[in-house]
Amino acid sequence: MAFGEPTKYWQLDSSKVQETEWDEAVSKASTEYRNRMHNLCCDNCHSHVAYALNLMRYNGRTSWNMVHIAVYMLIYGKYTGFGGFLKTWLPFLLIVAVILVFAFVF
Repeated sequence: MAFGEPTKYWQLDSSKVQETEWDEAVSKASTEYRNRMHNLCCDNCHSHVAYALNLMRYNGRTSWNMVHIAVYMLIYGKYTGFGGFLKTWLPFLLIVAVILVFAFVF
């Protein structure tokens, strides 16, 4: 994984797509993204997932993109455990704490 192991996931409902379409779409998306360089801003894991969801017409839609995936992850995503929660939020909280210390002490 380019940015570490997953810390959060969104469990998809397999009844919203036919099984053969699911498998074929995941395979095609993986083939498409096999040689692509993932980056943080433009072409990342969310784009990869959106590509697969568009191919399988998940939930009757073909307009999935990385923003939709990020929003759905925020709303419906579940942490892989307490460690996943800490890995997600601890760096942010430490940065905020340092900023607050500098703002109020200096």
